[in-house]
Amino acid sequence: MNLDNINKAEFLWFVMEGGVSINLNPKVPALPKFADKTKIDVRYMVIAPYVSIHVYYDEKSGQVVYDVEEPILSDKEKADMDRIERAMREVVNVNMVGDDKSKEGLLDYIDKTARLIISELGLAIEEDSYKRIYYYLYRNFIGLNEIEAMMQDYFIEDIECNGKGEPMYIVHRVFRNIKTNVRFDDMDKLSSFVEKLAQKTGRYISYANPILDGSLPDGSRVNATYTQDITSKGPTFTIRKFTKTPWTPTQLLGFHTMSPEMLAYFWILMQYQSNLMIVGGTASGKTTLLNALAFFIPQENRVVSIEDTRELNLPRENWLPSVVRGGVSSAGVGEVDMFSLLRSSFRQNPDYVIVGEVRGKEASVLFQGMASGHASISTMHGDSVDSIIRRLETPPISLSPMLVNGLDVMAIMTHAVVNGQETRRLREIVEVVKVEQDGTALTNTPFTWSPADDKFYFKKDSKIFDKISQKMGIAREELDKEFAIRTKLLYALFQNKVLSYDDVQRLINDYAKNPAGVLSKYGVS
Repeated sequence: MNLDNINKAEFLWFVMEGGVSINLNPKVPALPKFADKTKIDVRYMVIAPYVSIHVYYDEKSGQVVYDVEEPILSDKEKADMDRIERAMREVVNVNMVGDDKSKEGLLDYIDKTARLIISELGLAIEEDSYKRIYYYLYRNFIGLNEIEAMMQDYFIEDIECNGKGEPMYIVHRVFRNIKTNVRFDDMDKLSSFVEKLAQKTGRYISYANPILDGSLPDGSRVNATYTQDITSKGPTFTIRKFTKTPWTPTQLLGFHTMSPEMLAYFWILMQYQSNLMIVGGTASGKTTLLNALAFFIPQENRVVSIEDTRELNLPRENWLPSVVRGGVSSAGVGEVDMFSLLRSSFRQNPDYVIVGEVRGKEASVLFQGMASGHASISTMHGDSVDSIIRRLETPPISLSPMLVNGLDVMAIMTHAVVNGQETRRLREIVEVVKVEQDGTALTNTPFTWSPADDKFYFKKDSKIFDKISQKMGIAREELDKEFAIRTKLLYALFQNKVLSYDDVQRLINDYAKNPAGVLSKYGVS
């Protein structure tokens, strides 16, 4: 079978020589929203034709539950699978299985190896039984064992394991926090799985180094612990999943995360290299917003990004992504931290520097870069401008107020409950006009979101537009006119369902070259 003829980018359904088929990308269903959670009862496929998900209200426990429905094996099939799996662990090329670049090739490799072992062991297995066994071989050798179905579920944002014997929980895009029917009841098995997570991230976890932070090959972020010394229920892990392609600005309009005016404002800020910090709590949508705003960075600009774990997925070619590296011993030998990467980045001729999250001493390098004319975007945990400025000016960061003045705008993301549903909103955009010597800040807030009516409000008094006008020699009236036109254009794109990654990026690039042509195409004047 010639694997070279398969279009890997469009890989949906792979058929083995022996007749085994597995669909790792079944159609994503449109799940309804339920005002009454006792009425929830939906089922959808995540790995066809083997695994479906059943989300329903369980009257016995009085809560919504998430059941992973995998193939049921008979006692004979379980025994056969154990023999095949033990034999495969002796003959499988670990480097081949660890290569995530060609999943089609891996599936074929596992199938051929399993069939060879069955023949060598003289096992009598019917084809239907083999197909069910093959699913578990795929799951355990190529996938992520018990959680593989959840990793393939488009609707899951977080997967959480609190230790041995505890039911795992997930955060679902539609139904939010739900208990699952998946658990690890064996301590050794759980420890082995955490080791597998570490291997997949290319990091190391042990009794000496019992905490893991890393990224899986698909970009999902992993935090895990290894011993009962630091987590009493045994090894734990939390996986934050990310979409394979970032949400586009027009998709965020569809989610009502922000308004067209907010997006048009950011578009102008990115064009004229303003300094932006995105602020919010955990899982409030900071990285999602950062990825979306990167669409507006002019395509010819060089972007350098620095992160603890790889989360960014920027729609551009001229991009140098950097990730910190841990040391190979307790002494930190070979460690490359964010401070070192950021200091090095300013020698790489960036037009924009993006820092995944500001926490410590790297902030001084970032703000010195702003002061010397290097535009930057960063994120930081916090819930208000005052709290962020206090964090920047106090240990361990300890910036001087003069350096903080380099920041132009803060965008504050928040969790919100709208009509009984959890969602995310851009709560406000705050312009940092001036930071006084005593640390107090003079600010202007041109955009706000009102939780009372779930509407966005804005005023035309933008101090950053004044700053851009003076810096670039552009009349303020021209900036206001451009802001109004881009607002209309973004809304027209949303109405015309221009939502995809490629379409949005192409249109923004086209607008930079031929604005009149793009405006005419969508009837904007």
